[in-house]
Amino acid sequence: MARQWSDGHSTSILCVGVSLGPETLIASGSEGGEVTVWSQEGTIVGRITLSGEEDSTSVVFSPSAPNQLFVAHGDAVSVLDPRSLKGPVEEYQAAGEEEINALALNETGSALAVADDSGAVRVLEVPGGKVCRTLRRHTNICSSVTFRPHRPNNLVSAGLDMQVMLWGLQKTRPLWTLNLQDVAEEEGDQQQRPGQLFNPPLAHCVSVSSCGNILGCAAEDGRVHLMRIGSGSKLEQHGAVKAHSQGASQAHFVNFLSHPYWLVTGGNDSQVALWDLSKHPVVAPEGKIQKTAPQRRKGKSKAKRKEQSQEKTKTDAQKDEAEGGDEAGAAGSAEEVTEDRSDKSGPKLSISHGDKVNWLCPAVLKGEPSVIVADQSSSLTVYPLS
Repeated sequence: MARQWSDGHSTSILCVGVSLGPETLIASGSEGGEVTVWSQEGTIVGRITLSGEEDSTSVVFSPSAPNQLFVAHGDAVSVLDPRSLKGPVEEYQAAGEEEINALALNETGSALAVADDSGAVRVLEVPGGKVCRTLRRHTNICSSVTFRPHRPNNLVSAGLDMQVMLWGLQKTRPLWTLNLQDVAEEEGDQQQRPGQLFNPPLAHCVSVSSCGNILGCAAEDGRVHLMRIGSGSKLEQHGAVKAHSQGASQAHFVNFLSHPYWLVTGGNDSQVALWDLSKHPVVAPEGKIQKTAPQRRKGKSKAKRKEQSQEKTKTDAQKDEAEGGDEAGAAGSAEEVTEDRSDKSGPKLSISHGDKVNWLCPAVLKGEPSVIVADQSSSLTVYPLS
């Protein structure tokens, strides 16, 4: 049965995070700088409205220090003590070049990645907030960023330029880039579902499985694009799951079920779905390779407002080729897998939520595997994943 957590916010909730400590806490951020911390029963532990009242766009608990909660609002990051929300313990002003869309911490809690509207990804030292790396390759808003488990120097970013990038933090250029628009053009888009809107694959949310080798990226074309990273951090294979009839806004691997390849997704079609990807050809590729992938960045975007970005991207691609084209080669040699049609069952669990999904947060609450859903309202909804 679904449960509602109410009265924590007065505006639409934009993001949710869960702590990894022995005592599970949940944080949610909403429009106007509101941050609320909840117990796993759904009672309010504390509330604060951050100065400036800019939208709280991302909340992340430190994996190594449960008393540290990082909140993005505007171009700043505030570090809060979730047990005592009197005010920020630390503030990183101008942590992003423009408004921040996503935060990610590495496994030791010593590095904070910040993705913003300029397309840049900054990596900050924790504590202190000193910028130690700035990664610039996205030609539009960078919407999502995450560290790769077991590889503290690997970072994945995704953006509204329809690109997914894997970075090695020793360099300021990506190890490889996959252009989702090229993938869609190669497939011909004739596989569009009846009634599905024709949308470019703007990348909204990227997640990495706990094994560190499988990426899932929710995109505006309704698909979750899957990538498998092989030895040497090369892109080995990619494919997709047709997850939603409208844009897919959220995709998160679930690390507390029977294997690392459970994925929960949410979209603008108001659906929440749980997928078992363990037999998907990208995850288990035995004998299912169909064709080689397109070379990256050969196609123009059909989305008019992205034309300028695409032109800039082309220039970048030419520059890469002049420099030796390492990342183009890494992505271009990957195998492409067509969508897995052998599995007619689709998602293992499908929930009609009734409102567009802003954020999903898988969590174990009082021993029960669950997903916390934030939508256009000021309440959270909790669904069991059993």
